[in-house]
Amino acid sequence: MRPDLDFPELYRRMLRIRRFDEIALRLQREERSIPGPLHPSTGHEAAVVGACAALRRDDWMTGNHRSHGHPIAKGAALAPLFAELLGKRGGVCGGRGGALHLADFSVGSLGESGIVGAGLPIAVGAALSSRVRGTDQVALAFFGDGASNAGTFHESLNLAAIWKLPVIFFCENNGYAVTTSLAAATSVKDIAARAAGYSMPGVVVDGQDLVAVLEVTRSAVERARRGDGPSLVEAKTYRYCEHAEGQGIPSHYRSAEEIAHWRERDPLALARAQMLREGIASEREIAGFDAEVERELEAAVRFARESAFPDLGEALRSPFASEAGR
Repeated sequence: MRPDLDFPELYRRMLRIRRFDEIALRLQREERSIPGPLHPSTGHEAAVVGACAALRRDDWMTGNHRSHGHPIAKGAALAPLFAELLGKRGGVCGGRGGALHLADFSVGSLGESGIVGAGLPIAVGAALSSRVRGTDQVALAFFGDGASNAGTFHESLNLAAIWKLPVIFFCENNGYAVTTSLAAATSVKDIAARAAGYSMPGVVVDGQDLVAVLEVTRSAVERARRGDGPSLVEAKTYRYCEHAEGQGIPSHYRSAEEIAHWRERDPLALARAQMLREGIASEREIAGFDAEVERELEAAVRFARESAFPDLGEALRSPFASEAGR
């Protein structure tokens, strides 16, 4: 393992994502304090954190509908994220975005969308802005396997390849688009194989292995920063929850054996085992990490609960350009 890798911090970020989603689901089910469906990242944590760990703070990132974890992995503060889920003024978007539209420009998180594939062209635009402004920033676009069948995927990869833009297309392939399997809806076994059609590298990585994801993504980031153009990274991962909680989606499309197999490869359990095996942290130290994250989440929830709801007049703030801003 590289000596510059802060494995304990990466583990804490994975745990923040896991506990953030668990608490959000509890508030939705028991208190009805979070409106609308939630799309947990449970099972995706190593893919998300490993990818973001390869980025600098000023690099850009776009998420998707399953995106509580992306800004957390990029270093966003937990309290404003939680307040946003509750629709509070203290939220990262002032309470106007909600669970599907988290954004935090301070860490390069350009936002998320429930529209499948919507973040891909935004990341391409951010990469183009880097080129125009003469910086060495890169952009990373998270998307799912279902989005690889959308027009925006092909348009974005094509344009990024033609202009050799510094963008990394990162597919979190969990095998299902809602209840439809990858095999039933996609012509290729590996999404990464589609990179060949756009003259860019395409790499498949074990999405449950934090270090493997980091190393593959870091290579793609270094390539983009050198000016060698875009890459496509596909992380094979799995979601333990349903596509969206709170929508009554039937659960009979996955076998118990399949779920159990992937549960044995829980990314947090694998990370804990690696820390113990390589002497990175002891059982006591790991327990300390867990307690630290729990305190952070308790403080975030308290902040969210105590924040005020926005005034009705704030609903029209931001969607339209003001005369002063033109």
